Amino acid sequence: MKHPASVQRPKPAPPGARRRDQPLVIVITGDGKGKSSSAFGTMLRAWARGYRCGVFQFVKSGKWKVGEAWAAATLGGIDWEKMGDGWSWTSRDLEHSAELAREGWAEVKRRIAAHRYDFLVLDEITYPINWGWIDLDDVIATLRDRPGFQHVVLTGRNAPPALVDFADLVSEVRKVKHPFDAGIRGQQGIEW
Repeated sequence: MKHPASVQRPKPAPPGARRRDQPLVIVITGDGKGKSSSAFGTMLRAWARGYRCGVFQFVKSGKWKVGEAWAAATLGGIDWEKMGDGWSWTSRDLEHSAELAREGWAEVKRRIAAHRYDFLVLDEITYPINWGWIDLDDVIATLRDRPGFQHVVLTGRNAPPALVDFADLVSEVRKVKHPFDAGIRGQQGIEW
């Protein structure tokens, strides 16, 4: 039996959390536009309540000028990491892309273990999971065993069934109509 002083006590809930609040795993998936936007909107709510927030983007490159990252930098107190090198179909070296995803996941695991955040977005993580770059069982085990009070939102198309089953909240964004279908290209302020 461990001595009581060696037992790690759970971290307290963030400011503004109520006794009834429980840390959630949230999955936002589907083929429609708005998965990341939904996650970032929820993150803003958490930030406004004093939660320590972090974002890890698993596909977007550090070269991309993402509007939400600028907004987070302006607000302050939100860590924002871009772990990818762009979409797989534009990658010149998929093994390098895979290594970036694995390194990103290793960093996320370290920060979860250290309870760095109260609210964490793992944006577009379903892609490297589905491509076999990040192990799904490891993701689920890490989220299941996370210490303290940490909400985690995972986004991306085709969330694996085991992740959907594990999550506390799952929303599916379905495309009904998109400007791309009419030949309208992506626009700043709407797409990024």
